[in-house]
Amino acid sequence: MGGKPSKPAGAKITPHDRAILDLKVQRDKLRQYNKRLEGVVEKELKLAKGHLAKGEKQRALLALRRKKFQESLLEKTVLQMTNLDELTMSIEQAMVEKQVFAGLEAGNQVLKELHKEMSLADVEKLMDETADSIAYQNEIDELLSTRLSVADEEDIEQELDLMIEEETKAMLPKTPVSALPELEQQEVEEEDEEPIPTKKVAAKNKKALNGPVLA
Repeated sequence: MGGKPSKPAGAKITPHDRAILDLKVQRDKLRQYNKRLEGVVEKELKLAKGHLAKGEKQRALLALRRKKFQESLLEKTVLQMTNLDELTMSIEQAMVEKQVFAGLEAGNQVLKELHKEMSLADVEKLMDETADSIAYQNEIDELLSTRLSVADEEDIEQELDLMIEEETKAMLPKTPVSALPELEQQEVEEEDEEPIPTKKVAAKNKKALNGPVLA
């Protein structure tokens, strides 16, 4: 009953694991013994009541004495179980702390190795080189900005706008040129052509302008 759960096959049981297991086994045995004592105490109490009901006072006193003795044993077993539980928890806590310490120690060792690969002198040298590179780039930018005139800047901006416009056109989809339908083409041609009056219409209009012919 109770005890520590069995480890997977192949896992090594350390002396600490064995000690914790033994403590829990002893605790479980004390727990069983405690239950037996509780049963005996209850039995002696019933006997005392039975003897007293029969008027057997001496036997009732004897049963109560046995009950008192069992209760003292019961108190000792409870104290022993408490001590075993506290000791077990202390060992388990110490094992956890040991694992944490081992993890911190391994991490500290890794940090030391990294610090060896990246010394303070190397960091200072890298920072100086970076600062020099930034300063050199700033000098180039300042030199270029002073050499270019306002007109040059405007030309550059116009060239940039033209490049953006060309790229935008290139990105637009090309629409295919297809022949208009016959009906639409005919309507377009009729709209473009002006109507030509016939000879009869022209002669009629001329006669109307000259007035009636006298007989």
